[in-house]
Amino acid sequence: MAISRFADLLEEARRQPEPQRLLFVFTRAELPDDPTEEQRRRFEQGEGGVLTPVLCVDKAPDELSDMASLVAESQRTGIEWDIVFVGALSGRGRQAPTGDEAESHLQRMVESLQMGNTQRFLALDRQGEAVALQ
Repeated sequence: MAISRFADLLEEARRQPEPQRLLFVFTRAELPDDPTEEQRRRFEQGEGGVLTPVLCVDKAPDELSDMASLVAESQRTGIEWDIVFVGALSGRGRQAPTGDEAESHLQRMVESLQMGNTQRFLALDRQGEAVALQ
């Protein structure tokens, strides 16, 4: 199944034979350190920049109803974000992943994203639509 929006993600996660834990890393678009004039101009037009991780959370699929609820929950933190990256962690033997397992995977996700490795994760905008990053 091709996942093109948040609802597809939830549907697919709930269909898996093993319990899933969804990993979310929320990022904010920012100018890179010492930007060129071209980078600054593009950023002001809503293009380019770097995506900086600002917030992480893990959730079981049954803890989520829709993207609007996830956005509302994130807004209560007071932290602004632009793109959320999503990964999934599968349980074993019908046991859901533990909080410690999720935490270590979230940390690896953050490190990967900080290095610019975004291809392994689903990127969603605030409306829950998949985003193709260049």
